[in-house]
Amino acid sequence: MPDEPEEPDDNGGTSQVAYEDITWLSTLKAADRMGITTRTLYRFIDRGDLPAYRFGRVIRLRLSDVDEFIEQCRVEPGSLEHLYPEARPDDPDEDDE
Repeated sequence: MPDEPEEPDDNGGTSQVAYEDITWLSTLKAADRMGITTRTLYRFIDRGDLPAYRFGRVIRLRLSDVDEFIEQCRVEPGSLEHLYPEARPDDPDEDDE
């Protein structure tokens, strides 16, 4: 029987993961779960942002890796100010104080 895969634990070491506990996703299902196109998914994989595994001609992703990647992409409040212009004094969308 092959060795169980190792994953980093909270203490900087590694812990064993049972093969039975791995849920594999196709690239299509992973992209659907993330709400992106498969082309974008392949870009994340190719850049090394998202781990993927090739079994012959088939590429699979672990559900846990996809969910972890989703959490890492979470937008922090206040980090998008550069995407919208400064409010003008006559801007009707601004609340009156």
